[in-house]
Amino acid sequence: QVQLVESGGGLVQAGGSLRLSCAASGRTYSSYITGWFRQAPGKGREFVAGITWSASNTHYADSVKGRFTISRDNAENTVYLQMNTLKPEDTAVYYCAAASRDYIFISRYEYDYWGQGTQVTVSS
Repeated sequence: QVQLVESGGGLVQAGGSLRLSCAASGRTYSSYITGWFRQAPGKGREFVAGITWSASNTHYADSVKGRFTISRDNAENTVYLQMNTLKPEDTAVYYCAAASRDYIFISRYEYDYWGQGTQVTVSS
């Protein structure tokens, strides 16, 4: 089992920045991907960004490309999501997820472990 804990959410004005963290503990795989997803009220959970274990590959949703950056520190078992130029439409609960895969998947159903989520609210 892998436990994931997100942190770093909060309230920010449009144009501002936040950095989310996802700390992993428990069983660690030799190779796994980590993804960030978000879910706004009344909407489904959507893929935001993903990163491979080596960080050699990343992938972003078109809606956040150029504004968000995903990175990881394997020594700390932590994945980060730097969010810049935030917009009100970025308001959602953000979840990190992990899967023992070699490739980044955008489907939530490919991920085996999930954190509890952290709220991000962007005011206009």
